[in-house]
Amino acid sequence: MDQSMKSEAAPQEAVAPGELNQGCLCITLDRDALRRAFEEETGDPDFCGALLRTRPHLYANVAVFVSADTISQMLSVVRIIEAVSALPAYREAALAWAPTAVRFDPGPIGAFMGYDFHVTGDGPKLIEINTNAGGAFLTAPLARAQKRCCEAAAKARSPANADGFDAAALRMFEAEWHRQGRAGKPGRVAIVDDDPEAQFLYPEFILAQRFFAKHGIEAVVADGKDLAYERGVLTCEGLPIDLVYNRLVDFSLDHPNHAALRAAYLDGAVVVTPNPRAHALFADKRNLTLLSDRGWLERAGVTPSGIATLKACIPETHQVTAANASAFWAERKRFFFKPAGGHGSKAAYRGSKLTKSVWADIVSGTHVAQAFAAPGARTVRVDASHETLKADLRLYTYAGEILLVAARLYQGQTTNMRTPGGGFAPVFQIKGGAEPAPAIARVR
Repeated sequence: MDQSMKSEAAPQEAVAPGELNQGCLCITLDRDALRRAFEEETGDPDFCGALLRTRPHLYANVAVFVSADTISQMLSVVRIIEAVSALPAYREAALAWAPTAVRFDPGPIGAFMGYDFHVTGDGPKLIEINTNAGGAFLTAPLARAQKRCCEAAAKARSPANADGFDAAALRMFEAEWHRQGRAGKPGRVAIVDDDPEAQFLYPEFILAQRFFAKHGIEAVVADGKDLAYERGVLTCEGLPIDLVYNRLVDFSLDHPNHAALRAAYLDGAVVVTPNPRAHALFADKRNLTLLSDRGWLERAGVTPSGIATLKACIPETHQVTAANASAFWAERKRFFFKPAGGHGSKAAYRGSKLTKSVWADIVSGTHVAQAFAAPGARTVRVDASHETLKADLRLYTYAGEILLVAARLYQGQTTNMRTPGGGFAPVFQIKGGAEPAPAIARVR
């Protein structure tokens, strides 16, 4: 920890997360331990070195400190949203603006849900929900390769047991398999994306492949266009596929390259997770207009306590239309604008940075305006200087339970994994706060 902070701060056990994020400049990442962790996962002693050479800003050298109260509140938001998503009024509204493929409900609820938060002085704010949240397989070894740098860090703990990630991820995929009425376990899994080797997170696909193999499940990394569907069987290069771990950003499987996967999915011939229905129910950003609207929540049958939590933690969000475009342009500095089906921060803009030409694209598209919630901050040492980076938190969850918590440090409008000193960072939880309340929603 920075010496000036030590002399001015309260006793270590009383140091707040914000003070630690500003003043603790210790390098917690043990890169030798990280290399050993990846070698254990992959059997390849060169995997980590190649990863860090080609993606030098994938991992930050520091941890991010968060209070147990904040983690508890974020988990409450997750559980309430997942309870609200089962209400008839919510499903009717969310599915109304989604493509037809989402009407099919095969059972799976979606592997690796990702809930992204900014932690503000007014508590955590849910910025967006993702159904194919990347990074979990890359972040779990990171969480195990940390040095406890000072007394406060030594007393902190991870919000989820990184050593238990492997078993939890296996239970998740098995649960998805069983939710579609399958017995036993899948014989072969396809980890599917477009041109997977060109993807920034391609190393994670290799980790996922090794994960499945370790548990006796054959896995292939496949390009969506290379799948074929004939006689009720989905195949990749002639090999039958039982389950698809879906990393495509064609969320409704509408692209011609994904016609085989779409047909097999709609026939129930393959288990796809996450699937189009999960994206429609959770990750379409228009859903945030419902979840942040007190009147709508009341009419849908959500209890006052559930509404209070959602209103406190979800910034107001509205659809941008031709009718309200002038009003939002006038107030644009208060908002962040995002495409309804966006991913990876693409075509997302801080209102204060908008140009007239970009605004015309927003008005003609299906964008939402979300009240700006400032990201958290983490001070890091970059060469000889101290830099303050933006920080967000991602909860990787399944069925309302935390699988892993990670932070992402960056500069710029959105997360990018290209900021010196930034990247994925583990989360150290500072003791305090009660366990989260259960999700509260009812059907009237």
